[in-house]
Amino acid sequence: MQMMHVMAAHFAAFSARLAAGVVLEKKEGVDLAELGRTIEKIGKGFEEYKSANDRALDEVKKGGAVDPVTKAKLDKLDAEMDALSELKKDLEAVAKKAARSNLGGGESKPVMPEQSAYKDAFVNWLRNPSDPQVQMDLKTAQKAVEAKAAQTATTSGSAGGFAMPEQIEATIARLSVDISPIRQIATVRTVGSPDYKELFDVNGASFEWVGETGTRSQTLTPDLAEVAPTFGTASARPRASEESLDDIFFDVESWLQTSVAEALAAGEGAAFISGNGTNRPTGFLTGTPVTTADATRAFGVLQFRPSGQAAAMPTSADVFLDMVYDLRARYRANARWVTNRTVLSALRKYKDTTGQYLWQPSLSQSQPESFMGYAVTEAEDMPNVGANAFPLAFGDFREGYLIADRVGLRITRDDITLPGFVQWYVRRRVGGRIRNSQAIKLLRISAT
Repeated sequence: MQMMHVMAAHFAAFSARLAAGVVLEKKEGVDLAELGRTIEKIGKGFEEYKSANDRALDEVKKGGAVDPVTKAKLDKLDAEMDALSELKKDLEAVAKKAARSNLGGGESKPVMPEQSAYKDAFVNWLRNPSDPQVQMDLKTAQKAVEAKAAQTATTSGSAGGFAMPEQIEATIARLSVDISPIRQIATVRTVGSPDYKELFDVNGASFEWVGETGTRSQTLTPDLAEVAPTFGTASARPRASEESLDDIFFDVESWLQTSVAEALAAGEGAAFISGNGTNRPTGFLTGTPVTTADATRAFGVLQFRPSGQAAAMPTSADVFLDMVYDLRARYRANARWVTNRTVLSALRKYKDTTGQYLWQPSLSQSQPESFMGYAVTEAEDMPNVGANAFPLAFGDFREGYLIADRVGLRITRDDITLPGFVQWYVRRRVGGRIRNSQAIKLLRISAT
């Protein structure tokens, strides 16, 4: 209840500012007033949605079914809420990008002259991949970078490919985080070998109080579990027409960064959730979750709560409350829900025992939607509701899931396969695995 009062106060203050004619700032083409209007529409839309859903519940009580007109209105409002949420995210992303530009692109260290020269030669090669002189210039620049030991690169040319310049690789990595919901919430390590492993102390360190001269107990042998992410090569194949590459106004660098980041994020997103571990990450839904509690469950196996229905979401919000308190307090502090848009639509309809809605919209910039007071991360690769599916996860994913990125992106050109087009094969090694199986809980659609 306290959280809802705070949300209401924030929205009321925001509406008052708009009514008073407060002009929100506009930077670098980012209309923050539009973002403000979108937030206002989300607040008003949710109020309308609650009224329509309350009407539907009353119709079920009275006649056993929802009037088709009411259902159509609810579906329409659901779609509008989804669209407004997406618009808000897009506007926030643009504002975030502009903020980075104002901060000099967010680079934390100076760029060496050799790196700048290599990047310039690389972009020139993207435009003229078949030019022998351009190829030679790129090889020369790459060797200069290698000599400074500032860029990891091995073979060059069309066979082994070139290493991606550090500045471009950093931008792709940052964009991938912006696009990939799991990268935003998981632990991400940069590693130098696919043999990377972490040791995890399952039960934690032992503890005791003793007097100044009291006998100290022998330290218990730690119960260490090995976490070894499974790796695969994530690849993207952006392509551009030869005519576009000849166009001096075509920003080939930005195009490559965005195309590669979007492709890699889309492929990785599915693997981090449901990857089978064969030449790809092992997703957190892969395996055989059980109902056993933390104290007696094998490490690496997740716990689930059944929905209580063979092929539908729970009839009561109590199941979600059980999921929350199945999680230890130390993990609840940073916990969040992870689900897709379809399930999120269903969560909007749940109420607590006082009739208050458990889902709350995002009514301020960069604030996520919430359910039962915990943030919601929308991941489109989460399963839909269906028999024995796991459409909802709750937990501290920073603690619970590990992503391992092998150092370095590599790129190879292909101007033969598609006449009139130049295609690039961009790849990197990526791994993933559950890091701490006590930190994530699941909802399974099943009666038991």
